[in-house]
Amino acid sequence: MELTKQGHSCVRLTKDGRTLVIDPGAFSEEDAALGAEAVLVTHEHPDHFDEGRLRAALEADPATEIWTLPAVAGRLSAAFPGRIRTVGHGDTFRAAGFDVEVHGELHAVIHPDIPRVTNVGFVLDAAVFHPGDALTVPDRPVENLLLPMHAPWNKFSEVVDYVREVGPARALAVHDGLLGEFGHAVYGRQLGPQGPGLGGAEYTRLLPGQRLTL
Repeated sequence: MELTKQGHSCVRLTKDGRTLVIDPGAFSEEDAALGAEAVLVTHEHPDHFDEGRLRAALEADPATEIWTLPAVAGRLSAAFPGRIRTVGHGDTFRAAGFDVEVHGELHAVIHPDIPRVTNVGFVLDAAVFHPGDALTVPDRPVENLLLPMHAPWNKFSEVVDYVREVGPARALAVHDGLLGEFGHAVYGRQLGPQGPGLGGAEYTRLLPGQRLTL
């Protein structure tokens, strides 16, 4: 499959001419979801779920379908009956030619005073895991972890320990829209050979629009 990094936490995956997009939120490109046969949304926060972007994709192509949590599905189901699929932890399904597993239930804690929303992660073809906004460890090995780099709910030590616990061959940076170039340089150094180590995983950062064959 080919992975294209898009803005912030959004990625586009293409295989055999079919396209799936994960988390086209408000920090991603305006057309992030367009042209996708399937869209997966991990949770309701606007940097992962932008209703306008999803409606544009659904209206542009009557074959486009969305898999997501009830909190997101409820915003779209009435307008697009039969095209919004509700999923939760433990579910499996096939979308745009990809085999998908659902892992996780809750968003990471931002602060004890802020209520936690639901959040799921998606494993695709047993090879790529997008955890959304959580440090969910899937109950299966994955080669490629889409690593949430920077958020109000995480810190660097947790990021490192999370990669070590999941044990992927590659950690690909996502959820990085709040970092400037100085921040990327610091994180890149610490997640590379000069840092504490990722348990053998290779850290990779793609700029929006860059592609990688997995």
